[in-house]
Amino acid sequence: MTIEKLTPDAIRTALGQLEGWTIENEKLHREMQFDDFVAAFGFMAKVALIAEQMGHHPEWFNVYNRLVIDLTTHDAGGLSQHDVDFALRVNALLTPADSVSA
Repeated sequence: MTIEKLTPDAIRTALGQLEGWTIENEKLHREMQFDDFVAAFGFMAKVALIAEQMGHHPEWFNVYNRLVIDLTTHDAGGLSQHDVDFALRVNALLTPADSVSA
């Protein structure tokens, strides 16, 4: 199965459904801040399960309560629908109890 790179128009459309996500360095990018390290790391554990299930792993960076996630599909040479689907699933994990700020 060939993974197709999204067109610029498709990327703009996708961003309309991806609250909190931007494009940075040609990747889907989201920065989050949680109440503390435990909350951030707990969220990362949930995201890790999605990554394994999808076979699609993020580039991410965590320091204390901050988490940065970048998504791209190397096989497609840029953003693909896999990245959009992954970002949607990340957003679905967030609840008001997470006290996440951008």
